[in-house]
Amino acid sequence: MIAVAVAHRRGAFALEAAFTAEGRVTALFGRSGSGKSTLVDVIAGLVRPQAGRVVVDGVTLLDTRAGVRVPVHRRRIGYVFQDARLLPHLSVRQNLLFGRWLAPRGEGPDLAAVAELLGLGDLLARRPAGLSGGERQRVAIGRALLARPRLLLMDEPLAALDEARKAEILPYVARLRDEARVPIVYVSHAVAEVARLADTVVVLDGGRVAAAGPAAEILRRADLFPGREAGEAGALLHLRVAAHDEAFGLTRLDGAAGSLTVPRLRDPAGAPVRVGTSVRVRVRARDVLVALERPRTLSARNILAGTVVSLAGAEGPHAAVEIACGGAVLVAQVTRRAVHDLGLGPGRAVFAVVKSVAFDAETIGAGTEVEI
Repeated sequence: MIAVAVAHRRGAFALEAAFTAEGRVTALFGRSGSGKSTLVDVIAGLVRPQAGRVVVDGVTLLDTRAGVRVPVHRRRIGYVFQDARLLPHLSVRQNLLFGRWLAPRGEGPDLAAVAELLGLGDLLARRPAGLSGGERQRVAIGRALLARPRLLLMDEPLAALDEARKAEILPYVARLRDEARVPIVYVSHAVAEVARLADTVVVLDGGRVAAAGPAAEILRRADLFPGREAGEAGALLHLRVAAHDEAFGLTRLDGAAGSLTVPRLRDPAGAPVRVGTSVRVRVRARDVLVALERPRTLSARNILAGTVVSLAGAEGPHAAVEIACGGAVLVAQVTRRAVHDLGLGPGRAVFAVVKSVAFDAETIGAGTEVEI
């Protein structure tokens, strides 16, 4: 478990934030300047707050009231920055092993295990100058992991990468989440990254916690996404691969909300992902239509029966409609006029309609097993 409570002022900016989390990945989410990086620097020990307490896995790293302040080098925290910060004169192997200097003996993974986990085996003899941005970040993650940390901090590790490099590295971060058994605090302002990786989301706004909780609950709240980003809110579903339609290049996923048809899911070798594989799917609010009757002559393949449970955002031109479909809740972003014309309100039976082509590499992920 991670427990953080911080009060710190730097110039005109005041950080007053507190949260607890028990999942494998806790995402600190918010706009630039909201206090995310300052908060992780406090956890790492790089910033000394005026008041605060940090506890990781039962170990108190900071307690200003009790006079406890564990030095940075004894906190056993790995830190991955936006830029890889590799030592240019050392090989990949040497950069990885650099993290072992302060690592406790006899604990955690060895070089071979980390190289396999992050796909670095063929890069060990190369120098950083000969690596792509995504490869350099994987080495930085491996170096932090070889320090055998009790906690891994990742401060917007994909922010400096282009979309192709982000797509390259995200599966490795997801695999790290699932296999490394090290809790991660992941800083980002990208909804797609948070939805794909996080168990818990802490939303920061102006130095304060605007919301915190399970990722599925936080990511469907359109009020936490300003302006045009409201359509990025949506449901986060945990589904399983049920079948493949090779003739039409589609895959059927089953779960609490019902069945969804998506573009065919393939493993890295190009073969269909095995039936029964668990996947994480984000259904964006902007991709959901609402109908009062089941459409019969419509190209969209995903039509789920449900009941409206709430409306939000009635003060603007759009409204977020939460729809209970089986054991899950979808969110649709519609106009206020649509709410009026359809008579939408709690208890109204509706159908949620989602195009199969709305699903892409940003909305579906399951570690290294799934590609679109």
